Amino acid sequence: MNSYGATMTDITLEERLSLTRRTMELLEGWGLAAREIALILRLPEDIKARQISRFRDQEPFPDDPRVNRRLAYLSRIEEALHTYFPRNPEMRHLWIRRANKHFGQRAPVAVMVQDGESGMISVLSHLDCTFAWDLTGSKADYGAS
Repeated sequence: MNSYGATMTDITLEERLSLTRRTMELLEGWGLAAREIALILRLPEDIKARQISRFRDQEPFPDDPRVNRRLAYLSRIEEALHTYFPRNPEMRHLWIRRANKHFGQRAPVAVMVQDGESGMISVLSHLDCTFAWDLTGSKADYGAS
């Protein structure tokens, strides 16, 4: 999945399953319950919290533009955390769950669950200055001269 609206049909079923498993491991590692996973991914309403476990091993996430965009944000957040804490996975989990003054003393994971896509964008912008730079459109100004 290379862009925020990309369809997962552009990748093989095995790649989709791998992405789903990695995302489930990430979200469960952050301590999210099934209901919170459904919220953060904005899974279709016909997928109930009790059904979330099926994504751990046997079924890929639905190929929905909203879900795909959020998967892309989560992937970039995970990459940014690896950059911040390359040798310490425990610090990655601690940072995401600890209250942060930048987010009004809310944990970044709470910001993402409670604020949805805008919360994910806030967390990603905080972690990855290139993402924030791209959001401003600043990179387009250099080509004008």
